[in-house]
Amino acid sequence: MINNRRRADRIAEALRAAFPPAEVTVSDDSHRHAGHAGARPEGETHYSVRVVSPVFAGMTRVARSRAAHAALADEFGTGLHALALELKTPEEAGR
Repeated sequence: MINNRRRADRIAEALRAAFPPAEVTVSDDSHRHAGHAGARPEGETHYSVRVVSPVFAGMTRVARSRAAHAALADEFGTGLHALALELKTPEEAGR
């Protein structure tokens, strides 16, 4: 089944589901990567993502990144190429 919702909306939904409760911000940066590896003319390939969730407490940066990538596996399988991740606990975000 093809999902016609914008990729940014699907990314935000998947991350909220994976790290509840989460504050999620997703920005499409694809226009900055035109001509680079993984870029497509229609965009929706490169994103900046900020997630603030208590689920990250006790997790290393690598573990947080792996968890975010796992939550977005379907998107990577359908054209998502790159993420710039900022993954923080509420305490870290408040500093």
